Amino acid sequence: MSQQHALSDSQVSTELKKMTAFIRQEALEKHREIQLKADEEFSIEKSRLVRSETQRIDAEFAKKRSQAGMSQQITKSTLANRQRLKVLGARQELLDRLFEQAREGLGKKGKEGGLVKGLVLEGAYALGEEKISVRCRKGDVELVKKASREAEGEYKKGMKGKEVKVHVDEKEYVPEGSAGGVIILNGTGKIDINNTLEERLKLLETDALPSIRTTLFGENENRKFHD
Repeated sequence: MSQQHALSDSQVSTELKKMTAFIRQEALEKHREIQLKADEEFSIEKSRLVRSETQRIDAEFAKKRSQAGMSQQITKSTLANRQRLKVLGARQELLDRLFEQAREGLGKKGKEGGLVKGLVLEGAYALGEEKISVRCRKGDVELVKKASREAEGEYKKGMKGKEVKVHVDEKEYVPEGSAGGVIILNGTGKIDINNTLEERLKLLETDALPSIRTTLFGENENRKFHD
């Protein structure tokens, strides 16, 4: 049989130191391993958070930039529309003044025999009948009678011998407040042509307005089609 020898105190102390050193070394290595893993996970998480926050900030910046651009465009469009409306308003005001001045000058035109003759003659050509009636202001009867006689002669020349007889109605008149002109009726009185100066000006406002606008303000750049 082998004999077991008890360890001396110094040997026990030495063994304990070895064991303690081994445990300490294991603990240090484990600590380093844990620390490295923690640092790695921290670095990964930090990168993820930085990337996520960067993307959020970029998205927020892009959104705000888009909103700012839209807001700027809306502001520019609003200002442009306001300016356009001001220009259109100023132009319409000018046209209104123009036609108002024309209305004020109608009274003088209504006394011109040549103009009255032209209005009667126009009605005669339009109706194409042998007998027509003409109504005018009561104060213009003599003027219209003279103009009608001249219109009869000119009609005969223009129609190569065909005649028209113009009767000036002295029972029913154009209102005295009118600027002048005439109303021409056919033989039955059922068809009439309103050639009063007010009515002609209304037609001018409607029919000639586009050309007047072009003359005053130039061609509309936004207009694609022209009659």
